[in-house]
Amino acid sequence: MAKVAFIGLGVMGFPMAGHLATKGGHEVTVYNRNAAKSKAWVEKFGGKSAPTPKAAAEGQDFVMACVGNDDDLRSVTTGPDGAFSGMGKGKIFVDHTTASAEVARELDAAATKAGFHFIDAPVSGGQAGAENGALTVMCGGEASVYAKVDPIIAAYAKMQKLLGPAGSGQLTKMVNQICIAGLVEALSEGIHFAKKAGLDVNSVVEVISKGAAQSWQMENRHKTMNDGKFDFGFAVEWMRKDLSICLAEARRNGASLPVTALVDNFYSEVEKIGGKRWDTSALLARLEK
Repeated sequence: MAKVAFIGLGVMGFPMAGHLATKGGHEVTVYNRNAAKSKAWVEKFGGKSAPTPKAAAEGQDFVMACVGNDDDLRSVTTGPDGAFSGMGKGKIFVDHTTASAEVARELDAAATKAGFHFIDAPVSGGQAGAENGALTVMCGGEASVYAKVDPIIAAYAKMQKLLGPAGSGQLTKMVNQICIAGLVEALSEGIHFAKKAGLDVNSVVEVISKGAAQSWQMENRHKTMNDGKFDFGFAVEWMRKDLSICLAEARRNGASLPVTALVDNFYSEVEKIGGKRWDTSALLARLEK
C-alpha cells in the first residue's frame, strides 16, 4: 500500500482514483477544482480530499494528475498552491493529462530541479476504459522511476509501457490520436458508401470485420454510427484539442500529417452542426447532413 494523491476528478480521473483505492488498496487523497466532486468521490470510495493541489501532494509517495490541457496542468503543478510545491524529495509525480510534449519536458525539468521525479503518462481507452480499469498508459521518463510507479498504474491499466525519456508518452499519445482520426474517417466513409449502395451495413461489417479492415472502432462503433447515435465515448471537442497538439508538434518536428489536418477540419464542421459534445464517430453525421 502506498500514499497516493489524485488531482482531477473528471470522467477519467474519478474512476481512475477509485481503482487506486479499491483495486490497488492505496491510501488516496483527492483534489478537484469543484469541491463537490471531491466530496462525492470520498463518499463513494473513502479516503480524503484536500483543499489545494499543494495540500493533496504533501506527504504522498505518488501524485497523479488528469486535467484538461497544458494550462490546466501548469495551474495544478507550478501555479499558486500547485502540487509541485508540496512534493517531497524523491517522490514521483505522474501526469495522465493528454498534453504537449513540450509541457512534459518543462515539468520534468522543474521536478528534477526541485529534487523529485516526473513521468508523463497519457492514457487511451476512454471513459469505459477508465471505469473498467483497462486503460492503455503511454509513459515517458527515467526507467528507474517508471519501475517504481508501474505497479501503482496497474490499478487502472491493462497495458502500460515506458517509451523513452520525458515527453515520449505524450508523443506516443499523439501517434495514437493520428491513427484514430484516420480510422474513424475511413469507417464513416465506408458506412456512408454502404448505405448509398443499398447494402445492409451490419451484414457488411460482420463480414469485413473478420478481415484486414478490422479495427476497434469498427467493432465498437459501427452499430451506433449506423443508428445515428453519437453519445458514446470521446467528445469531438476533446479530439480537436488532441489533434491540435499533434499538428503543432508536427510543425516543430517536420512531420507531414495531411490526413490528420483534413480530419481535424472535418471535426470543425461537425462542431458547426451542433456536434461539439458528440463522440468522435460523429464524422458520419457530417457526410449525412
